[in-house]
Amino acid sequence: MDRNPVVAGQFYPENKEKLFQEVASFLQGEPRKTPTILSMVPHAGYIYSGKICGKTLASSQLKPTILLLGPNHTGKGAKLALWPEGKWFIPGGYLEVNSELAIQLNEISQIKFDYEAHLFEHSLEVILPFLFYLNPQTTIIPICVSEYNFEILQQTADQLANILDPQKTTIIVSSDMSHYVPHDIAYTKDHKALKHILNLDVLGLIESVQKHNISMCGILPMTLGLLIAKKWNACKGILIDYATSGEVSGDFNQVVGYAGVIVE
Repeated sequence: MDRNPVVAGQFYPENKEKLFQEVASFLQGEPRKTPTILSMVPHAGYIYSGKICGKTLASSQLKPTILLLGPNHTGKGAKLALWPEGKWFIPGGYLEVNSELAIQLNEISQIKFDYEAHLFEHSLEVILPFLFYLNPQTTIIPICVSEYNFEILQQTADQLANILDPQKTTIIVSSDMSHYVPHDIAYTKDHKALKHILNLDVLGLIESVQKHNISMCGILPMTLGLLIAKKWNACKGILIDYATSGEVSGDFNQVVGYAGVIVE
């Protein structure tokens, strides 16, 4: 089953020429010398988060297969929902799901083949034009994550780390940070969470998000992603950039925070 875009014309341009012109303008930076194990990028409309997403992915040294981990905003489908095959279309192209790997991942009991969680979920879709522009031969493994049980996430991470090849796979986590709070509060809260991400401190991240009431929508996929990264001997995280929507809209009273992170 193929997936057609659902937020083209809303979050990013529907016209392919305009889309890739925008994407090219955001992809500013040189890939780091060390291979990227995980990148965390935001998923808002490009006017707000495209610059950070582009800068982060341009700075990443990506492998040919991308494990895409995103939140479930719709509440539909399985808690660990894997789209198992087909093409994910964007204006002007598509990326192919790595169905061979998806079949192997179906051996993990917690992961379910599921379309419903993905059909109207935007968090992974908005990243695809960047990945296509960088390498149209990239294959993807899209998983929508709403599982909150830490033990299940740990078990799933262990199995994913064993099945997937870190020499051929990069993890990309889709997450925005604080939602609809004043700019200064977003900055302060988000950097508390980012400190733990950069230190690869998974439990510290979860505790910080809970303690400080940080509305980071991708906390669950980031937890899963960091657990896999640590199994793949990740050593450090690097903050590529941070901004809030207020810096674009001029409204600093109700902002959303965006961060770009690379884990090596």
